[in-house]
Amino acid sequence: MTASIASGAAAMPDGGELFGHPRGLMFLAFTEAWERFSFYGMRALLVLFLVQELLLPGHIGNVAGMAGFRAVVESVTGPLSTQAFASQLFGFYSGLVYLTPIFGGILADRWLGAKRTVMLGIALMTAGHFFMVFEWAVLLALLLLILGSGCLKGNIATQVGRLYPRQDELRRARGFILFSTGINLGAFGGPLVCGLLAQVYGWHYGFGAAGICMLIAAGIYVAGLRHFAADPPPVAQREEQAALSTREWRMIGLLGAVLCLSLFMSFTYDQLANVGMIWLAERAALGSVPEAWFNSADAFGSIIAVPLLFTLWAAQARRGGEPGDLGKIATGAAVMALAAGLLAAGEFLSGGARVPVVFPLAAFTLGGIAFIYYWPTMLGLVAAHAPAKVTSLMMALVYCTAFISGTGSGFVARFYEPLGPMWFWMLHVAIALGTALGIMLFGGTIRQAMARLEQGDGARC
Repeated sequence: MTASIASGAAAMPDGGELFGHPRGLMFLAFTEAWERFSFYGMRALLVLFLVQELLLPGHIGNVAGMAGFRAVVESVTGPLSTQAFASQLFGFYSGLVYLTPIFGGILADRWLGAKRTVMLGIALMTAGHFFMVFEWAVLLALLLLILGSGCLKGNIATQVGRLYPRQDELRRARGFILFSTGINLGAFGGPLVCGLLAQVYGWHYGFGAAGICMLIAAGIYVAGLRHFAADPPPVAQREEQAALSTREWRMIGLLGAVLCLSLFMSFTYDQLANVGMIWLAERAALGSVPEAWFNSADAFGSIIAVPLLFTLWAAQARRGGEPGDLGKIATGAAVMALAAGLLAAGEFLSGGARVPVVFPLAAFTLGGIAFIYYWPTMLGLVAAHAPAKVTSLMMALVYCTAFISGTGSGFVARFYEPLGPMWFWMLHVAIALGTALGIMLFGGTIRQAMARLEQGDGARC
């Protein structure tokens, strides 16, 4: 399929290159870096803020709509402790921010285009972060952040894919890893700054800093608009929605199977930011180190992994042995299982005393390495193989896996207190290994079927 306006594909950008990649990648990566700075900075505080202040007497009654919301949740789950309700609320939030990109993808594909939808998302997220400063508005703030993330996430990743010619899969894959490095730079800095401000000056200073970072993201994105690929005409895109061929539907099904397999390790990864923060406060020997800083250890692991993995994969490629996309996802799952295993091992070896800080530090760092193995790999896989007619929607489905794992981690979090910390983390070792096992069993079949579809089409679906 040729890249043409008639086919719904975007015109390639004409902004030159920087370090071997389209110049627009820099603007998209730095937009995402500042957006993730705000997102992860706030997220690192959220479950602790809920447990240690907002859900306690004297505060919970100030939150508009909280009593009704809790009644609805407990009508389904039964009565929840403060920790269980906080983890469930955190799970809803961390999951829904990755469900709404489906609707953001539809909005972009059918009406607004990716650029205007991203700008709408930035505006909603900025408002949401600033509303977090006010206790009465916390549920409203979380709603705005959920809607804003839906407009931004899938569409900004789609714009990364559109920077490269369709046949340039290798450079596109490297581009997505560089883009994910921007994510991790923000994820590294956000918890450090917001966590420190919250500990020294109070929760709301941390939340306010997150809002300021969204304003910076808006400025960078607007400055880079001319370097991005043009959006396909919405009318042409809408006409193509009903014209998916049988081969394209099969490709969508195969990509969906890969996303389903990735869910297992995602459950464990998301639990580090949920119960992991509560566990740090209760069980780890941190001294004066803010718990939120361990979210930065996660991001640091992802950052240091990039040059090491590029070097490793290049060496493997020279010998004809670089693992494919599914192999990299399976490796990430094994690393994630090891991370959860370290927390369980720390509990076992501590004998009831507080766990030495080396165990959570290593576990969160390994979580970041696992992330860089599997998340950009999945983004690149979908960008390379998804039917061009529904690229934004398919990219949104990648984020939908994070909705399922984020919400699911909130559900599983209720077993933390009954199981105890060691067995709770052993459970997550087993969950993460589910991805590796699934790829061992079905990965070869999926890979061969995708290759046959690509060869039979003579081009990208």
